[in-house]
Amino acid sequence: MASSSRMLVAAVMAALVAVAWCAPPPVSFTVEKGSDKTHLALQIKYDKAGDSMKEVELKQKEDWLPLKKGYSGAWEIKSDKPLEGPYSFRYETEKGQRNVFDDVIPTDFKCGSTYKPEATY
Repeated sequence: MASSSRMLVAAVMAALVAVAWCAPPPVSFTVEKGSDKTHLALQIKYDKAGDSMKEVELKQKEDWLPLKKGYSGAWEIKSDKPLEGPYSFRYETEKGQRNVFDDVIPTDFKCGSTYKPEATY
């Protein structure tokens, strides 16, 4: 019986370590000056040494729309129609880290504000 208890403890500890190791690093989204309902520009801070964003997409209804990285380093999307919030994002990094963040930026966002999503695993 003691042996199975030790195995259970070891399995739980291994799961906790795996989740901590696989957890995405903190990400924050700062809305750039000049953003509005048809043009959204974001500085995205991704805190993982040696890795950077490769792709960022914005969800609109059921579609994922790509953002383009501008010369200033901001990720941008321009649309003929107003973008609909709250804004959800998904990304992939150069090293293959992927994540989706739902409802990160509210519909009534403020330029200059930084929004931090809740971690999802």
